[in-house]
Amino acid sequence: MATVTTRLDRDILPAIGDIKIDQLQSSNMVKIVTGIQDEREAEDVARRALQTMKQILRFAVADDYIEKSPISDIAPGDLLKSHTVENFARVEANELPGLLRRIELYHGNPMTRLAMKLMVLTFVRTESLICAEWAEIDFGTKQWNIPKEQMKGKKIPHIVPLARQTIEVLQLLHTLSGESKYLFPGQGAKNPSMSNGTICKALEGMGYKGRMTGHGLRSVASTSLHECGHKDEYIEAQLAHRKRTKSAAPTTGLSISSLERT
Repeated sequence: MATVTTRLDRDILPAIGDIKIDQLQSSNMVKIVTGIQDEREAEDVARRALQTMKQILRFAVADDYIEKSPISDIAPGDLLKSHTVENFARVEANELPGLLRRIELYHGNPMTRLAMKLMVLTFVRTESLICAEWAEIDFGTKQWNIPKEQMKGKKIPHIVPLARQTIEVLQLLHTLSGESKYLFPGQGAKNPSMSNGTICKALEGMGYKGRMTGHGLRSVASTSLHECGHKDEYIEAQLAHRKRTKSAAPTTGLSISSLERT
């Protein structure tokens, strides 16, 4: 309920302003949805905003405030960019606590469990995670310095701030793989680091086949942080999304764990 209220207060009500509900036009709502998608690059938030407005207007019809919803016949695909479901399979935000419990109780390889925990805490790309080297981790400055070679596009390095929870996971991981060059060493010279499919296989084994991927953890983080009202530029910076709608964007952002409560 809190996320719906945030969505209303942040994206919907300010845009509607003083327009009475029986005077709303489909163009009013379409502008809100496409604005979220195009200006903030938050397609999932835009999809949810459309869903919220449709639910409210259905209630208005049921209680005789209006005769017909102006967006009842508008589907998300009519307004929003399509995406590949397989690549973005993800649970809803309210399912995240259950997923975190399953990760904590995962009985497979302990390094796989820690890899999933690090993805939740930092939402880096899978490639950056499985190829990470201990030389990239600076415990003194509490930063993970990912070289450009491990980033999408291989053009710009990325800095991930490390909060207390992340440091604890890394310290535990160091007891398992600290003698290796890699955080997550693989099997032999042909596979020097963890396989790209290891995390997906673990999620499938936990009952999330077709419902969750490593990339899905990034998607859940993006949606949750956007709906909590955190600044778009910081969220997008932490996700290493280089396209910006503002001329000056930060080069680093916040991890989920860096939003910890004291």
